[in-house]
Amino acid sequence: MATKKIKTTITLQLKAGEATAAPPVGPALGQHGLPIMEFIKAYNEKTAKMKGDIIPAVITVYVDRTFSFITKLPPVAAMIKKMLKLDKGGGKPSRESAGKLTKAQVEQIAKDKLADLNTDSVDAAMRVVAGTARSMGIQVE
Repeated sequence: MATKKIKTTITLQLKAGEATAAPPVGPALGQHGLPIMEFIKAYNEKTAKMKGDIIPAVITVYVDRTFSFITKLPPVAAMIKKMLKLDKGGGKPSRESAGKLTKAQVEQIAKDKLADLNTDSVDAAMRVVAGTARSMGIQVE
């Protein structure tokens, strides 16, 4: 079987199970002539169990106007906010603390997110999580 020629890839961060044809989905897919509702139905079915989380979708657009997509885990910042039950990070990261993250929590997030990161080392993934937490104004113990 011959492989299809790839035209482009599109990355969208959407709420799980709640995607609509409104921006950013409609314009991003429409400019490539893709069936918007077909993507929305497939994405919402695939992410229905994760409702409320932000789940990135990487859409591969082929020259013949077909597509395929994969979903990833929520962004590290979203995982940190969910673990600490925060609405948002600190407004002034170096001066205000929005919360504290323990070493065990950092390790748990790193292990969960390891498949999507560009490393195979849990220690390196922990440093990524800790850096994200610091930039959000969250202290890491």
